[in-house]
Amino acid sequence: MLTPDELEALKKAGAIAAQALRIGMDMVSENVKLYDVAEEVESYIRKNGAKPAFPCNLSINEVAAHYTPSVGDRSRFEIGDVVKVDVGAHIDGWVGDTAGTVEVGTRSFRKMIESSVKARDAVMEFIGAGVPVNEIGTAVDATIRQDGFRPIANLTGHEIKKFNLHSGLSIPNVNDSNRTQIKPGMIIAVEPFATNGQGMIKTARPGNIYKIAPERPIADRELKSFYDDISNEFVSFPFCERWCPQPKAGQMLNKLLRHGLVTMYAQLAEVKKGCVTQSEHTVYVGGNGTVITTLL
Repeated sequence: MLTPDELEALKKAGAIAAQALRIGMDMVSENVKLYDVAEEVESYIRKNGAKPAFPCNLSINEVAAHYTPSVGDRSRFEIGDVVKVDVGAHIDGWVGDTAGTVEVGTRSFRKMIESSVKARDAVMEFIGAGVPVNEIGTAVDATIRQDGFRPIANLTGHEIKKFNLHSGLSIPNVNDSNRTQIKPGMIIAVEPFATNGQGMIKTARPGNIYKIAPERPIADRELKSFYDDISNEFVSFPFCERWCPQPKAGQMLNKLLRHGLVTMYAQLAEVKKGCVTQSEHTVYVGGNGTVITTLL
């Protein structure tokens, strides 16, 4: 179980993430740069006493997750884009993780956007200690299919621990027959994805998001210094080139990739190029009930 101070940090991180998500979703509109939205979201988090737990994800149409704009990215939102905005904030390693979906200038996917929200909220009504995770998947699956769509079967929610965004338990979006129960003290991110495609994702192009890999000997002093700096700053959390103040950050990251000292996340795209929507909350399962930390 969390101490009162830890729970307070978790709640504050969740509140900051929730407001940052609202700012990002409100900014998404025709001709706006993806770069500007990501920078504004992350700036809000930093200005309000937290740090980003991962780069602001802005994943469009069939891409379900793991895209953030790169340095110098000139891409802009277009009419008809269905944009997943995924935001994380942490305070001393305690994370609020939340997401929502915006359709740019049209209403063709309004029902699918609402379906992922309904699925998330259905889980919020009963998630708690003792609930088997496959019952969460059953609720998500039933809600989304009732609306005429499919859940993404190979994308899940996740348990969160201090400085560990994806730890331990996976929270399915279908009934995976896993009867493992949620325990008091757990922090859980519930994130249903709905699609009009097949309901599966595959890895696609790199998404400009990195993670530190275990250190091995580095002979290049400049590269070693850069590796130490990003390891100390980002610890175990995902990060991006935009966050690295070193003028040669792009070159350094490419070298670290070649040496296996960082890894890069691939974008996750629906296998039949179906459109994808997402909604997400983080909850804390306490001894006296469940707290949704990412409610506005």
